[in-house]
Amino acid sequence: MPGPTVPFPAPRNLSRRRLLQGGLGAAAALGAGALAGCAGLTGKADSGSGSGSGSGSSGGSAQLTFVNWSGDTEKQAFDKLIADFHTQNPNITVKTETVPYDSIQTNLDSRFQAGNPPDLFRVSYIDIGQYTSQDVLLDVSSTFDQAKIDAFVPGLWQGVVYDGKPYGVPHQIDTTAILYRKDAFEAAGLTAPTSLDDAWTWDQFAQAAEKLTKVVKGNQTPFIYDWQQAGAYRWLSWLFQAGGNLLGDDLKTPAVDSDAGRKAVQFTQSFFTNKWVARSSSVKSSTYPDSAFIAGTVAMAFAGDFLIPTIDSGVKKKFEYGAMPMPRDTNAASDLGGNAIVASKDGKNTEAAAKFLDFIVSEQQQKTYCEATGQLPTLKSLTSAKLDFAVRPDLMETFVQQATTITPEQVKQVTVPQFGKINAGMLDALESAFLGGATPAATTAALASVVQKAGA
Repeated sequence: MPGPTVPFPAPRNLSRRRLLQGGLGAAAALGAGALAGCAGLTGKADSGSGSGSGSGSSGGSAQLTFVNWSGDTEKQAFDKLIADFHTQNPNITVKTETVPYDSIQTNLDSRFQAGNPPDLFRVSYIDIGQYTSQDVLLDVSSTFDQAKIDAFVPGLWQGVVYDGKPYGVPHQIDTTAILYRKDAFEAAGLTAPTSLDDAWTWDQFAQAAEKLTKVVKGNQTPFIYDWQQAGAYRWLSWLFQAGGNLLGDDLKTPAVDSDAGRKAVQFTQSFFTNKWVARSSSVKSSTYPDSAFIAGTVAMAFAGDFLIPTIDSGVKKKFEYGAMPMPRDTNAASDLGGNAIVASKDGKNTEAAAKFLDFIVSEQQQKTYCEATGQLPTLKSLTSAKLDFAVRPDLMETFVQQATTITPEQVKQVTVPQFGKINAGMLDALESAFLGGATPAATTAALASVVQKAGA
């Protein structure tokens, strides 16, 4: 029997911060026009090898420009990393230019078209294909031999590979797991799974959501999912869990219009029809999991690990919470969030830029960065090590485990050049399913059409 009803704290108004703390969870609503001028990148791109011979050549001094977005915690971590790099390479200085995420692509596009690209920049995995396909990034094959490549988790290294060549480095990742309120679970008579081995099935998750509906009050709901705006691609976790794929083996033709696709649509539609989630938390919403969880309007929040510092600061001591893995169906799966660091092929100091890329993914530097920011490493040695995360290390182990469900095949699906268009196009199809009552069959057909148009 469920325990006594435990009302959550009354929700309070929270404004969404303009700058999130990195990762794909930081994606703003760029819409179908995201990097619309990307074709213009080729206008100034040289078709040569881009080996670079600027002042970064051996023996000379060089100044690198590094364009990125970051919140306070990440900026501090980047500043330390850059200071360490300069100590080891006193002839190379790195100037950081921090740009809001929602304008990063416009900023970069204008620089490329003007023939003055930054030496280095940060790019999300779901956007990297838009740059690799335009031949504007530095091929780092000469810096990363097979031994260095083998040091990375294979599926994560794949995120920077295009046409068999690496363009940049997989700096860090983030992924989704579930944060849950312990008082709500106690009231509903629920025990949270503690590992991937005992993760809830879809049926068990549905049963838990039903139990939580008896605990929540007023405008509170059992949970919120993190598929808002440019996070629409996170719906694919349910598709992968059901055993489906977005793209065929050629990574161009749609594969989503399938039994697995329709099953994933039907299950995620039930979140809304059963009122397990608020209608205001659908894919086109600006209500995000971190603010909803902090405000006390949900018992569970599907959230990225990079949000832990913000959430922990916001929750303070209002309630206790834990972390547990995503539910599973045929497979266990989660989303690939996080970012690569890349260098411009026509930058003035490509030799120095390649040296910086090598430095930032060295074991000690990646360890220090991830521990400070609550993000996950991409090196094999660190994924098996126990990291000393600065905030809630007790929760981070769940995210570390969840990241192991990201497969190389799924990485390929979300790093294709056309994925930015696919991600933007998914919004209408999913919104029609969740709030408009479109059937699963109509939804998967619409998603297949999105894939076809994106590749046209």
